[in-house]
Formats: sequence, structure tokens, C-alpha cells
Amino acid sequence: MHNIFIIYMAPGNNEQMVHYEDTIKNKVAHERIFRYIDFNLEITLRNVFGQKPVAVWGSRDSRANRPKFDRMQPGDDILIIEGETIKLLGKIAAKTINPDLSKELWKNLRGHTTDSWSLIYFIANPLEINLPFMEIRELFGYHTAWNPRGFARISDDRLEEFYSKYDDLYSILQRIKQGRTYDQRLKAEDLQTSEPETVELRSEDIREILKNGELSAHVRMQWQLVHLGLKTGARVWIPRSDQPRIKKEFAFADFEETFSAGIDMPARYVENIDVVWKEEFRIDAAFEIEHSTAIYSGLLRFSDLKIIAPNISYPLFLVAPLTKKSRVFEQVKRPTFKKLGLDKEVRYLSYERVDEISRFFEHSSSGMNVEVLIGKSEAVQ
Repeated sequence: MHNIFIIYMAPGNNEQMVHYEDTIKNKVAHERIFRYIDFNLEITLRNVFGQKPVAVWGSRDSRANRPKFDRMQPGDDILIIEGETIKLLGKIAAKTINPDLSKELWKNLRGHTTDSWSLIYFIANPLEINLPFMEIRELFGYHTAWNPRGFARISDDRLEEFYSKYDDLYSILQRIKQGRTYDQRLKAEDLQTSEPETVELRSEDIREILKNGELSAHVRMQWQLVHLGLKTGARVWIPRSDQPRIKKEFAFADFEETFSAGIDMPARYVENIDVVWKEEFRIDAAFEIEHSTAIYSGLLRFSDLKIIAPNISYPLFLVAPLTKKSRVFEQVKRPTFKKLGLDKEVRYLSYERVDEISRFFEHSSSGMNVEVLIGKSEAVQ
């Protein structure tokens, strides 16, 4: 169960807003940070942020703040609030108690060092979200007049109640920002349904699956999605069993040692998806490549994912040739998958579109992002 921390900034506090612009919105270059921290923390920050600048915030080392800071762990959520607005949503990447770094980062508007904000935390996946704070009150059952001050933490009892219903605050707030609804966790009784239709493989289907050409087409498409993911700046994962084939065919082996670093869900439900674009604390997109007639195994993996994380906000792509398009739509609309809402979440992306995008970005990565694939894919509904 992850903690959720709240940083409150009073409206009109010019000093805090300048600091927010300097070290959250504009972020901080590595060289300003690394001269003040030890080697282990430097390695941690490099692993999380790569070469990107880092969002940083801090609190005063007071008797009230220290116990909350001590409970802070990587992967915890943090919200920065200004008045009645949630300005920023992020994940805690690391923390340190460091008066010298505080003096480097935060000075008052007259140029002097502020009172030390030496309880320092580094924020991954910062997202300026600008939602009403009332959304938090409603999600956690607080009174409409409840207002935290300074550095606060959602109480244990409210966290337990929240996580008994929902999977992840970060995903829920993203869905609200996108104008989408969010779902409670599915309970066991909600999943009791009639047995899904058996997928009968005909003899011609089996021959098709066993064709070497089909196998190589799958590997080729997997590599293209890996390559495009790297162009977006994402970290890319494919199942361990597939990594030797990519290494052999394309001389690429720069995969993470473990999938689950920073991802708040059981890795076994995600690490066998054909291709995943991810950051340290966030998944950007997931792809299942289907070259067989059945078009079923990928949907089963997506359905497992939807059950354990019903509020995922990243796109799920089912990738298949144009000749399989009608079969893809037919399978996604099965009652079992519709009950989980996969018909609303999964997008169809053809081999031909992936080839087109790969040709366009062959010698450039400028402008390549997940939105490009969304624009070239089709909703199932």
C-alpha cells in the first residue's frame, strides 16, 4: 500500500511559486544535484531519470514533518496543491536529508538562502494536472471543508479504504483529467461468469501458426515496436523468452534486468506482454502482436491486466495484419472481454501502419511519441 503525500501552497505565496517554477516545472540539471549527494543516491537518480533533469521539492525538517518524511518510499504518490487546485501529480523516486542541497536550490526573492527545506524528495513522472482538490476529498471521504496545510499525508484508514476499492491514484486522476470515468477493483463475485467460448483451432489455423514466415513476422514486428519505443525515449521491455531472438536477429540486448522496477502491480501480469514501453514508475503503452487466426492469447493477458489495474490510462494496442482486422474486432467483442471493458480500452494497430510509421521515423526520432500510434490505430467500438 503506497503512501499519498500532499504539499499545500497558499494562493499568492510568490516565494513558493518561484521555487515551484524553478525546481518542479523547469526541473534541475544533474550537475546542480550530484555535487551534494552520495554515490548511491546518484546511481538511483540516474537509473530513474537517465539524462533528463529532475523535479525536486522539499520541506522543513520540523518535529511535525520528520515522521511523515521517514515514511516516504519510492513509488509513493505526491500531490502539490495550490489553494483549491491540484497543480501537480507525481511519484516519489528518492529522498534525502540535505541542508547543503537545499541552500543550492532554494533562495528567497531577495537572494538570501531560505529557511532550510532540507527534507528533499525527487519526483518522477511529474504531471501538471490542474484538477479541483474536491476530487481528492471525494475519493478519500473527507469533509468538503477539509484542507491540509504544509506537508501532509493521507491517513492509514483512508488509504486502506481507498486501496480496497481502487488500484492506483495516479491512474485515476489521469482518467479524470482525460474526461474518462474510473472503476472500482473487480471483486471475485463480479468475475463469476459463464465459461468463455472455447477457441477452436482448425487444422489450417495450426498450419498457419507453425509457418516460419509467421514466426519471423511476429519477431520483425516486435523489433519495430521496440525500435519505435526507443525513439520516444522510453525504456522497452519484451518477455525474457523473446529477448534472445531479438538479440540474435537485430543485435540488441539493452533490456532492463527486471520489468517490475517501480511498477505498482504484480510483474507476472505484465512481463509476458509482447512489447511494453515504460518509464521507471509508469507504463506508457502495451502491445500484443497477433499473427495467428485465433487472436486470443494477447487479449487474455490484457484482461488479466484490466482486472488487477482497472484504471490504467495508457493505451493497449492489439497489433495484427490488415487481413486479420475483422477477426480482431470479433474477438475483442466477446462477452467475456466486453464485461471487463476491453472493447473500450483496446485499439487495433495494423502491421501496415507500424511499417509506415517506421519508414517515416527511420532517420529521425523528432516527434515520435505514443500519440502518433494512437492517431494511426483504430478504436474497436
